[in-house]
Amino acid sequence: MAAGSRRTERPYYHRALRSDERTKEASVSVIKTIDLVGVSTESWRDAAAQALAEAGKTLRGIEAMEVLETSAEVEGDQIKEYHTHVRIRFRIER
Repeated sequence: MAAGSRRTERPYYHRALRSDERTKEASVSVIKTIDLVGVSTESWRDAAAQALAEAGKTLRGIEAMEVLETSAEVEGDQIKEYHTHVRIRFRIER
C-alpha cells in the first residue's frame, strides 16, 4: 500500500438462511434427564406416579419416564413404603 492511502474494510454481511437450513436448525434440540425416587404406601406403580406428578409441577415438555429400580422399606414382615427410582426425560426449550 502506498503511503497515505487508506484501506477500507468491507462490511460483513450475514448470509440469510435458506428455508431448508432454518428447518434443520429449528429441529435441533436437547433432551435432559433427571432421576427421582417416588415414595408410596400403596404400590410401586403409585410411587412412580408420585414421582411423575412431582416432576410435572416444575418441568415442561416431559416426554418419557423410565423405571430404573424398585425397592421397599420394611417393618417386620410388612412393606412400609414402596420406592420407585425413575428417570424423567424432557426437552429443553430455547
